[in-house]
Amino acid sequence: LAGVTIIEGDAEDLPFPTDSYDRYVSAGSIEYWPDPQRGICEAYRVLKPGGKACMIGPVYPTHPVSCFFSGLWMLFPTEEEYKLWFEQAGFEDVQILRIGPKWYRGVRRHGLIMGCSVTGVKRAAGASPLDLPAKPTESRTELNSNPFKVALRLLLGTLAGFYYFVLPIYMWVKDKVWPK
Repeated sequence: LAGVTIIEGDAEDLPFPTDSYDRYVSAGSIEYWPDPQRGICEAYRVLKPGGKACMIGPVYPTHPVSCFFSGLWMLFPTEEEYKLWFEQAGFEDVQILRIGPKWYRGVRRHGLIMGCSVTGVKRAAGASPLDLPAKPTESRTELNSNPFKVALRLLLGTLAGFYYFVLPIYMWVKDKVWPK
């Protein structure tokens, strides 16, 4: 990565001037943002008019077991939520494309649509037209003050992570054993 500058920052408070970039790409991070709408508004703010944003993330499952585990592990927005967030931030020409590995058949019985890519175009200069309240401040000490809650979240999150590790392996093996 010679010649590349790596800047660490907060997706919900980007350290860049308004109307600075032609493209914004976020892949596999929205599921960890505390306030996705705020992050998408920031993407809008840093883009120049005519700039395009692309966000890739997971999609909410439909199977009851997958729904349970997804709620424990991280954010799994619906396709409708992605579209609404982009439109509310001010993006136009919002498009969603379902994505996944070639072995994934899109079988909703398992409750997965692996993920999606959402794109939108910024037409006007300036910050997002969506007026959000000030970003709340929380200290990590407040969030992690109860050791029982921390241990329970760790255990449930680990189980959920394991489930979402095993499920795609099962689907891949199934595709090899019983191809279309």
